[in-house]
Amino acid sequence: MLNTFLKSFQPPAWLLAEAQQKALLLVNHVLMQEPEAMARVARHQGRSVQVVWRQFTVPLMATPAGLFEWIEAPAGLPLTPDLTLTVVEEAPLNLLQTALAGEKPQVRIEGDIQWAAELNWLVDHVRWDLEEDLSRLIGDAPAHTLVSGAKQLADALKAFVARRTA
Repeated sequence: MLNTFLKSFQPPAWLLAEAQQKALLLVNHVLMQEPEAMARVARHQGRSVQVVWRQFTVPLMATPAGLFEWIEAPAGLPLTPDLTLTVVEEAPLNLLQTALAGEKPQVRIEGDIQWAAELNWLVDHVRWDLEEDLSRLIGDAPAHTLVSGAKQLADALKAFVARRTA
């Protein structure tokens, strides 16, 4: 029943746009902490990727700085990205379960396979050091405590999901 509700849920356009912009800022923040990742993205400057999940579409372009920027199609024209990555799993809870298991969701790839391989490298090798970012705001000890607690909560959630699906 919850899956049915989540499948039909459509957030307001303003909320979706704001969430996508914040997610893009986070992705670029994480990339800026990894010079090798930025160099790999910069090699593909001007190339576009469109990530699709259900009715949500995120069109991005690699910048010369090695980051991503949001792109929009010219008025009245369709966007034709160099690469389209479509997340196959439709159900949000199943997607969450896959993520909690530490696995990548199944993705249909259309377009430039070399660009897809580069993005796959980013997914496999770039990690957000949340504890480091938090330590700049609240100090080392509180950041460590907070992240440790979050990891324990995530482990408990993984165990709960595993028991529910077994």
